[in-house]
Amino acid sequence: MSPKKKLLHYGLSLAGREQVLDYMRKSEVVIKQLLKMLMKGLNVNEIDETNESLLMGSMRTNLNYYPKCPNPELTVGVGRHSDVSTLTILLQDEIGGLFVRENNGDNWIHVPPIKGSLVINVGDALQIMSNGKYKSVEHRVVANGYNNRISVPIFVNPRPSDMIGPLPELIKDGEKPIYKQVLYSDYVKHFFRKGHDGKKTIAFAEL
Repeated sequence: MSPKKKLLHYGLSLAGREQVLDYMRKSEVVIKQLLKMLMKGLNVNEIDETNESLLMGSMRTNLNYYPKCPNPELTVGVGRHSDVSTLTILLQDEIGGLFVRENNGDNWIHVPPIKGSLVINVGDALQIMSNGKYKSVEHRVVANGYNNRISVPIFVNPRPSDMIGPLPELIKDGEKPIYKQVLYSDYVKHFFRKGHDGKKTIAFAEL
């Protein structure tokens, strides 16, 4: 099944929109390979049509522009949160400003831009479907005092109508589920109803 793609654009020319859509199409090869490797880590050796649709049934991209701020300590680029996606594929410019939270602590680690590289984040949907074996990444963006910043994330998601929960392959042999089945659109709505608050959204799916 070909993933549904959504492009959020503001004042883009037709040529610009086509470039972004072409980038999304070409990214599917990388996304499928990443998901194949991640599923093997869960002993799911084959991604059938049903699983592929669940893992990457919907894709969208944002074009994020962060204007420079003379007093960056007085503003927030993006508050701390984890994405609701399966995966997020991030292309960032050379300015930097992305920070991820240390797994077992309060330290924030800068993710320096590397030319030609992509940043891959696990999202909440994959944490839920992997029954907690893969953890979504808490992150934030800090404003820059001297330069504008641009980033282009691709969000790889289940479809809004999908029910997400631990994959059947994980619990068929008696593994105890730690998440319930939730409608993905309900999960996303819960995320957007509140302010950024780290990884608290995941509690919506906990048993």
